[in-house]
Amino acid sequence: MRALAGRRDLACINTATLGHREPFERTVRRVAAAGFEYISPWRREIDEDHPEEAAKLIRAAGLKTGGYCRTEYFSADDVAGAKAAIDSNRRAVEVAAVLGAPFVVAVVGGLAPHSKDIEASRAQILEGLAALVPTLRSTGVGIALEPLHPFYAADRSLLNTVEQARQWCELLDPRNESIFGIAVDAYHVWWDPELEMSLQRAAGRVKALHVCDWLRETHEPLLDRGMMGDGVIDLERLRGMVERGGFTGPIEVEIFSKDNWWRRPPDEVLNVCRQRLDTVV
Repeated sequence: MRALAGRRDLACINTATLGHREPFERTVRRVAAAGFEYISPWRREIDEDHPEEAAKLIRAAGLKTGGYCRTEYFSADDVAGAKAAIDSNRRAVEVAAVLGAPFVVAVVGGLAPHSKDIEASRAQILEGLAALVPTLRSTGVGIALEPLHPFYAADRSLLNTVEQARQWCELLDPRNESIFGIAVDAYHVWWDPELEMSLQRAAGRVKALHVCDWLRETHEPLLDRGMMGDGVIDLERLRGMVERGGFTGPIEVEIFSKDNWWRRPPDEVLNVCRQRLDTVV
């Protein structure tokens, strides 16, 4: 395993960790000053009509773009809705290329809003992902499929395990051309009894590793994530599994915490994140 202590070049912050409370320009400056080399912004922070402005801010601060969050949900009730999602996600890929992001994180969507047909919704999601292939090829940007905890299956994602993500990669990118890969988020996959075996099978496919912690007494499963070391996930062991599969990218901190970390001063949050990357992950 790689040593993380003092490794600015392996430290990435997802801007959601700061709660989207400040203008993007200020966030960029804070992240650079806190000792991170990578930043992963969300689409809500970027003017997608003029993404070159955000790209300039990132470069001027001496940062690199880790990834771009995230796709719109592909599942929809009608053809028009599905097309709108594909068009939006195609634009996300184009913007990611301007920002210098190697991939767009895909949170693919749950059941179509008025459907109970899980297989039809999954098929629609796969069709939407496949429709992005020409844009992925022309831009050189990939898609990092992020499996979400099964809690989110109905409304956010019908992609729920690393093994399922690997199978989708095999289907969508059978020659492993880095068009599709996997974003492993500790919060979503730590519980999986087949995780280690799945990561072994997914060797060479992992594009991102997101870290935070699952609090033993979680009050709200979407917005009550813990800081690394404050919960039950063996993050060092999980990172070892991912790195044994060939992952060499930065470690990305992504914490949604509306009642704790989003209420603290941003510089404090960033400093604790850096400390915990050095000592816990």
